[in-house]
Amino acid sequence: MSDTAPTLEHRAYLLMLLVLGALAAFGPLSMDMYLPSLPSISDDLHTSATSTQFTMSACIAGLALGQLVAGPLSDALGRRRPLLVGVGAYVVLSLLCAAAPNVGVLIVLRLLQGLAGAAGLVISRAIVRDRWGGGPAAARVFSLLTLVSSIAPVASPLLGGQILRATSWRGVFVVLAAIGVLILLGTLTLDETHPPEQRQGSLQATGQAFGLLVRDRVFVCYTVAGGLAGAALFTYISASPFVIEDAYGRSAQLFSLMFAANSVGIMVTGRFSARLVQRVGSASLLRVGLVVQALAGVALLGVVAAGRPPLAVLLVPLFFIVAPIGLIGPNSTALALSPHGAIAGSASAQLGAFQFLVGAAVGPLAGVAGHESVVPMAVLIAVLSCGGLAATYAVRAPTVTRTPVPEVPTAP
Repeated sequence: MSDTAPTLEHRAYLLMLLVLGALAAFGPLSMDMYLPSLPSISDDLHTSATSTQFTMSACIAGLALGQLVAGPLSDALGRRRPLLVGVGAYVVLSLLCAAAPNVGVLIVLRLLQGLAGAAGLVISRAIVRDRWGGGPAAARVFSLLTLVSSIAPVASPLLGGQILRATSWRGVFVVLAAIGVLILLGTLTLDETHPPEQRQGSLQATGQAFGLLVRDRVFVCYTVAGGLAGAALFTYISASPFVIEDAYGRSAQLFSLMFAANSVGIMVTGRFSARLVQRVGSASLLRVGLVVQALAGVALLGVVAAGRPPLAVLLVPLFFIVAPIGLIGPNSTALALSPHGAIAGSASAQLGAFQFLVGAAVGPLAGVAGHESVVPMAVLIAVLSCGGLAATYAVRAPTVTRTPVPEVPTAP
C-alpha cells in the first residue's frame, strides 16, 4: 500500500477526491443551506423556535442512526450498493420535505432524509480507509476531503439566503434534491473498494465488530474527542440563526455571509492539516485544534456572562470555535480508524454516529431560553469543547487493538 495519497492516475484521483468530498458534505449540505430559513419556517408553520430546531435535530439524529446501519451494511455488501441506494433516497426525501404541510411532518421527513444522507458520510470515510489505510497517508486524504467538503458550509448558507430572496424555504429542499442528483451521478463513477472475500455479513459479525470497537480505548477516546468538538459545532449551527437574526436583528442574507466567513476558517485549517500532517503527525495537529477550540469556548462564555456583547465581539470567539474543525475532524478520524481496516464501515459508523447523536441531543438545548438569549449556546459550546480536549488525555498511546483479519488489498 502506498504511503502517499495520489496513488491513482491523476485525473481519476482528483475525480474520486471530488466525489468523496461531495459525499462527505451531505451533513453540512443538509443543515447549512437550511439555516437562514429557520426563522421563516417558524413563522410559516406557526411554530416555536424550539420546534423548528427539532427539524435540525431530527436530521442530525438521522445522520447518526443511518451511519449505524449503512456502515455495517457496507462491510457486508460492499461500499457501492448501499451508497447508491442512500443517495437516491436522499433525492426523493428532499422533494418530500419541500411539500411538508406542518412542522410534525417536516420533522419526520428530516429524520428520514438524514438516514439516507448518512450513507454518504460513513461510506466515504470507509472508502478512504480501504484505499489509503491508516496513519499520515489517510489523514492527508481526510484533510483534502475536508477542503472539498468545507465548500458546503461556506456556499450553502449563502445559497440558502439567496434562495429566500426568490422563493420560500421550500425552494431550499428542491435545490438540495438537485444537488443530490449531481452527487448520485458522481457516485456512479466510483469503483467497489471492499472485495467479497473481505466482507462480513452476519449480525453476529457486526455485533463482534461493535464490541471490539467499544473496548478499544484509543478508538473510543479519539471518537469522543472528535465527537464532542463536532457537537460544539452543531450547537453553533443550530443556535446561530436565531442569535444573529432574532437576538441581534440582522437579515438572513447577512447571517449567511457571517456563517460563510466562519466556515472559511475550516478550509484554511484543513489545508494546513494536509500540508503538515506528514511532518507533525495527526496526534499533535488534533491536540492543537482542540486546545484552540476549548480556549475559544471559554472566551465565548466569559464574554456572554459579562452581558450581551456587540455582535462584532461575539463573532471573534465563534470563528475560533469553528475554524479548528479543519484540524480536529480529519485527524481524529484517521487516528480512530487507523487500526480497523477490515471493519472500516462499522468503525466509521460508530465514530460518525456518536458525533451526530450528541449534536442532535444538545442542539435544541441552545434554544431553551428563547430566541434572544445567547447564554445556553455559550454554556454548551464551552462544556463540549473542553470535554473534547479532556478526552485526548485518556488515550494510552501507543497501545492499539488491531482488527484480527487481513488488510484490504492495495488500490490499483
